Amino acid sequence: MKHTSYDLVVIGTGFASTFFLHKYLSKASPKAKVLVLEKGHFYAHAERVKEMRGEETPFSKLNPASKDTFENHNEKKGWVFSQGFGGSSNCWYGCTPRFMPSDFKMKTLYGIGNDWPIQYDDLDPYYAQVEELMSIAGPAATPFPKNASYPLPPHTFTTVDKILHKEYGNLYISQPTARASAPVKGRGVCCASTVCHVCPVDAKFTIENSGIGVYDDPRVELLYGAQVYSLDLEGNVARKANFLKDGKEHHVAAEVIALGTNALFNANILLNSGDSNPFTGKGIGEQIGLQASVYLDNLENVGGSTWVSANGYMLYDGDHRKDFAACLMESNNAPYFRMERGKWRHIVNFRLVFEDLPQAHNYVATTADRTKPAIHFKGHSEYAMRGIENMKAKLPGILSCLPVEKIEFAEPYESEAHILGSTRMSKTATEGVIDSRLIHHQYRNLFVLGSGSFTTYTPANPTLTLSALSLHAADKSF
Repeated sequence: MKHTSYDLVVIGTGFASTFFLHKYLSKASPKAKVLVLEKGHFYAHAERVKEMRGEETPFSKLNPASKDTFENHNEKKGWVFSQGFGGSSNCWYGCTPRFMPSDFKMKTLYGIGNDWPIQYDDLDPYYAQVEELMSIAGPAATPFPKNASYPLPPHTFTTVDKILHKEYGNLYISQPTARASAPVKGRGVCCASTVCHVCPVDAKFTIENSGIGVYDDPRVELLYGAQVYSLDLEGNVARKANFLKDGKEHHVAAEVIALGTNALFNANILLNSGDSNPFTGKGIGEQIGLQASVYLDNLENVGGSTWVSANGYMLYDGDHRKDFAACLMESNNAPYFRMERGKWRHIVNFRLVFEDLPQAHNYVATTADRTKPAIHFKGHSEYAMRGIENMKAKLPGILSCLPVEKIEFAEPYESEAHILGSTRMSKTATEGVIDSRLIHHQYRNLFVLGSGSFTTYTPANPTLTLSALSLHAADKSF
C-alpha cells in the first residue's frame, strides 16, 4: 500500500464495485486516494480461452474454485460464482433485463414480502447509464417502461420466437443482453456458441473488456491477493478494513468503505466485525429455475443470433403474485436435438425462472476460519414452489399457438448463480440492514453493495439492477 489511510476503500472488483467506483471517480477530487482490495488475481480472457481449449495456462490455479471458499451445509443446493478480478463478470451469461416496476412494491401491490425503499422511477436513469456502459442489445418496445433506446439492435428471433412474439407482442421480446449484436468497444459479435461463461470471441461485457477504466485511474491503487475478513467498527463508524495478504495481517483506515464482494462474503465480513443488525446474513437465497423441453410437430426451430434469444413475460406480473411466484421465460438457443430422424430441430427449450422470498431459516454464519463463511439453506419458499405448479398448469395453454407434441420438465437447477439478500435494503433498521443508498443503517460511512441488498427476489437476472443501484448510491452520496 502507498498509504495507511484512504478517502475510499473498496472491497472487490465485480460489477457492484466497478460501477460504484465509476460514479464516485466522476465526482471525486483529483487528489482523492482510493484503495481497492481484491482477494483474487487477474486472469486474462485470452488465458481463460486457452483453458477452455484444454491448453495449459499458469493463470488457472491463481484463483480458488468458488466451492472451496465457503462451507455448504446443504450439499443438494449449489452456489455458483467466480473468484478473481472482475468477479462473476467472468462467468455470467450477459442477461440484462430490467426489473418490472411492480417488483419494487410487492407488499403494496400483492401483500407479499416488503416494498423496496427505492422505486423503479428512481433507478430509471441509472438503468439507462448501465445499458450504455455495457452496450446492451435490445428491442425498441419492452414490457417495462423505458425512455431511451438500447445502444445496440436486438438479436434475431428463432422460428418459435417469431410465432410467440406475434401472439403476445411486447410480452415476448428479444432478450436485452450484454452479448453484443454488433462490434462495439473492441468486443466481437456474439457467435451464439452458447459457451457464454468464457465467450470465445469476447462479445460479452466483462469488467476486463468494459473500457470503464476505473482501475487505470491514477487515483486508484489496486491490491491483489488481499482478502478482507473484517472491519473495525467503532461507535457508528467503520474505521478500518482488516485483511490477509501473503500470509500476513494488514489494516488500512478509510473515510468511507464500500463492501463490494458477493452476498455471501459481504455478510461474513459484517458478522466478523460484530455487526449486530438482526437481519445481517439472514434470508440468503436465489431464484429457482428449471428447463421445459417442448417437442414440436413438424416445425423446425432454427435461427436466433444469441444464447438466450427471447424473454416471455406471460407468467410474470399480475394478481397471481398474491399467491404464487412470478415466472420469467428464457428461450434457450443452445443446440438441443431430438434423437429422431427428420425431427432433429423440432424442439424448443425454455429456462423458466421463478422469484423467491427471503426466509430467516436460510442464512450466512461465521466459522472458525474467519475467511470462510457457512451457508445454511433449508430450501425455497412454498410461494416459489406454487409458482412452479402454476406454470406447469398454464404453460400448455400459453404455447397453444405452437404445434406442441408434448412438454417435458426437468428437475430444478441446483443454482441460478445469483446469490441474493443477505444484507437487504429497507426504510429502517427494524426491517433490514441498509438504506436506499446502500448505506448501513448504523454505520453511515459504510456502503454494502451488490445483490445482497435486494429486498425481494424477482425472476429477472439481477446484474443490471445491482449495477444501477451502485451508480445511484454513489451519485446520491458524493
